[in-house]
Amino acid sequence: MSLLLKDRVWTMEAPTAKRGVYPLHGFKLGLYRLPIKLEDPLELKSVHDGLKKAFEMDAYADRIFATYRWKEQNMKDPDAKGYEEVELSVTVEIVSGEVVDIIYQIFPIEKFGDPNWVKDYRKKADHFAKMVIDTILRNTILADKMISYLAKAEKLNHYQAIQRLEELTPLAKIVLNAKPKPIEAGADEIAEDESGEFEIPDGAKPGPIDVSYKSKMKPSTPFDANGYAIKTWGRKGANNGILGVWGEFVSVDYDICIADGGCIEACPVGVYEWFDTPGNPASGKKPLMSKEPDCIFCLACENVCPPQAIKIFEQK
Repeated sequence: MSLLLKDRVWTMEAPTAKRGVYPLHGFKLGLYRLPIKLEDPLELKSVHDGLKKAFEMDAYADRIFATYRWKEQNMKDPDAKGYEEVELSVTVEIVSGEVVDIIYQIFPIEKFGDPNWVKDYRKKADHFAKMVIDTILRNTILADKMISYLAKAEKLNHYQAIQRLEELTPLAKIVLNAKPKPIEAGADEIAEDESGEFEIPDGAKPGPIDVSYKSKMKPSTPFDANGYAIKTWGRKGANNGILGVWGEFVSVDYDICIADGGCIEACPVGVYEWFDTPGNPASGKKPLMSKEPDCIFCLACENVCPPQAIKIFEQK
């Protein structure tokens, strides 16, 4: 068992107990132990709600459960004599706290009745469990925490840390909008103001966006949009009070943006998608330029934005 993801998974086939999980003899246990914290109820809810489109999700106290189901047939023709079908499943458990444990168990095939005709059941269940774990680690706020940890522990820059996480989660499926709560700001962003404090406005600041923001604002931590790093400037704190400007070419001042949705409707290539920004005085959600590289510079979004929060810069 490793504190890093280097060893990927620990398995055993003997009686054991791990923080309330008691697999019987012959069961298979897999464990990721992550050196990150997950204690904020809003973060727990974010992980739970963000994966509802991908898995069957459940939560109890400080634990989150993600279940993946699949079907097996003993022959291709459902009308053939002797045809049998069974629905199988594997559940991954996230145990929150000062360290995060992600656990799964593979039960005997007999638990699902008596489908002894199923081939490679354990191998498939193990593969699907690891796919669920990789998907969780790539798509939820746990990805942001792991990227921050890998950057510090392995002395990587942000982009190298993202690549490292991708290497460690090769089975991940992409789940859009699985991070309703944005990543936490780093200590450098929180301390950006000399006094260590900053005033949060009562509402949206007036537009238009300052087109010289790159020279006037300090770069802040990029936002990982499912593997694409969106650059940000002027973000302060960790509670979305001041978000600054996001996007290098499709640039939106989120402190001006009132989230009317015109840019999402106007964009012919689907550059934007909604994501939540709870606590921002201008609006509690924003149009995220998650497909910024696809921009065709038609300026449709810039022209329809009521507060003029958007500026499109053509890539050179």
